[in-house]
Amino acid sequence: MNAAGVLAGLSVRQRFRHWWQARLPLTDTWVLGQRNVYILPTRAGFTFLATLAVMLLASINYQLNLGYALTFLLAGAALVSMHITHGNLRGLTLHLRPAQPVFVGEPALLDVVLQNPSHERPALGLRFESDEDGGLAWCDAPAGGHASVQLSLVPARRGWQPVPALVVETLFPFGLFRAWTVWRPAARVLAWPKPEHPAPPLPLSSARHGEEHSSPRGSGGELDGVRPWRRGDTMRQVVWKKVARSGELVSRETTGNAQRELWLDAQNTGIGGSEARLSRLAAWVLAAEQAGMDYGLRLAGRELPPGSGDTQRRTALEWLALHP
Repeated sequence: MNAAGVLAGLSVRQRFRHWWQARLPLTDTWVLGQRNVYILPTRAGFTFLATLAVMLLASINYQLNLGYALTFLLAGAALVSMHITHGNLRGLTLHLRPAQPVFVGEPALLDVVLQNPSHERPALGLRFESDEDGGLAWCDAPAGGHASVQLSLVPARRGWQPVPALVVETLFPFGLFRAWTVWRPAARVLAWPKPEHPAPPLPLSSARHGEEHSSPRGSGGELDGVRPWRRGDTMRQVVWKKVARSGELVSRETTGNAQRELWLDAQNTGIGGSEARLSRLAAWVLAAEQAGMDYGLRLAGRELPPGSGDTQRRTALEWLALHP
């Protein structure tokens, strides 16, 4: 569905919100000032203003000097409250730290840092702009310091997911006025495919050097020779004397250290459906990594060379997440 079709299915309020947010810049650092902090009375504030109007009419009708004094005294307190509420946000700098990739359906933690250059800012609330009925995450920003607030975002599908617009608001000090700002972060969250559960058995693997070994990778055993360094080799396997002489990075090869090499191929998953195949491949990646095996990935004509370790795992899962 194109953008026009999406907008046609929205209410007038949602269309206005979409138009308004489209005018805001995408940025991971948001400085609050006079132009982007908004303020309106709350429900309690409107009730208070209505009470002041009734008090003023009664004072006029009955010529009550003390009534005038009390009315204008309370009105002055409300004006001061409005100034304090707006100032509780003005001058803050918001920064969104990069979020770590997660699997579909798992919560991604968004870490928002509020930097406060001046006096203490109490009772600051953060939430997603679309989550009007959700709870706020509250914090206090110390004077001349910073505060950190975490929000949870659960991606519903794989791939890069934009971070929804955020709202930072405050009702301090009396709750008569609400000051808020709307912030559109530029950051995105990478969602990996949800691994199949329970995980199916790994496909058959082939050992390097033409032999099949079931023992996991280690750093001990009888020394057979040396070979070029491969990703996943430990520092203890590196032959430092040869490295110093030749400048070439080589590793020890031991009889108990022949590593199993596993290819994870989308064509060999044995199931239909693109998403189901990606889910099974994600489960295989995690199982191969846990078993300490070297594994490669074949996906849509692309090949990820065999390897192991956190970098190999994250690269393989990223390929699966971004598969068209």
